[in-house]
Amino acid sequence: MEWKQIVGFYHVARLGSFTRAAGVIFKTQSALTQQIKALEGELGFPLFERIGKRKLRLTSAGEKFFAFAEAILSKYDSLMEELAELKGLPIGRLRIAAPFTTLYHLFPEVLKEYVKQFPQVELTVLDRSQQNVIELVKNGEVDFGLALESAVPKELTKIRWKKVEAVLLAPAGHPLAGINRVTLKQIARYPLILPPKTSEYTGRIKLEELFRELGINYRIIMESSNVELSSLYVETGLGISFATIVKGMPALKQRNLEYISLGHILEPGYIAVVMRKDKVLSAFKSAFINTLLDSF
Repeated sequence: MEWKQIVGFYHVARLGSFTRAAGVIFKTQSALTQQIKALEGELGFPLFERIGKRKLRLTSAGEKFFAFAEAILSKYDSLMEELAELKGLPIGRLRIAAPFTTLYHLFPEVLKEYVKQFPQVELTVLDRSQQNVIELVKNGEVDFGLALESAVPKELTKIRWKKVEAVLLAPAGHPLAGINRVTLKQIARYPLILPPKTSEYTGRIKLEELFRELGINYRIIMESSNVELSSLYVETGLGISFATIVKGMPALKQRNLEYISLGHILEPGYIAVVMRKDKVLSAFKSAFINTLLDSF
């Protein structure tokens, strides 16, 4: 068994395609196919089965070998990072994924401080939806993700970072702004701007459940997956919206909006740092988490 066979197999399994994997490891598809055939011959088991013309699926033996390949490649990366640190060079890769709003409002100063401490780290930051962030962490494609704690599955490790509170976004001077504890019946009098109705946006699901339980009719005038876009249209007077925000965030003051607390209706949550339970952290990766937590 050769190292290049393990690497080739891992990328085919991860990407579900010989063509895409060949592009990643800079080999021809035919050369990669021969490597996998040789590996299967040595192991005595097929590792893939084809579903139709294009789709690949791991066999039982393939699943076991994928777990082995994933573990050994992770240990290799950690070893190379540790050896670099022994030389006094914190050289390695740090991959992070987070939703746009988190990256836009909460991350710039954190990254600025981290890059200043570790300029030789190869940093990659991905703007992704919360659901996609969790999948990237699960698949080992990023070291850390940032997502709402309530959305993180049990098989992943989560570290609380910042508390978020549910608020109603309304135009400045809106009638609801003068009410101490706004009710759902009062909210339903106005057109609503809500996120798409998917499992990723648990706040909308909870709100609609409450509306139904109370028998309250409501009207959705717009769907938006981006709080910045929702805020823009709230400012124009199109409707009112909901958001989970970090209280006191400086950027909030730049908007011509009212932020009306919904803490009596929806419980507060937390943004969490997410990683795999089997993740081995080198010193410069641990330092990133420390920088993040110190910012709070």
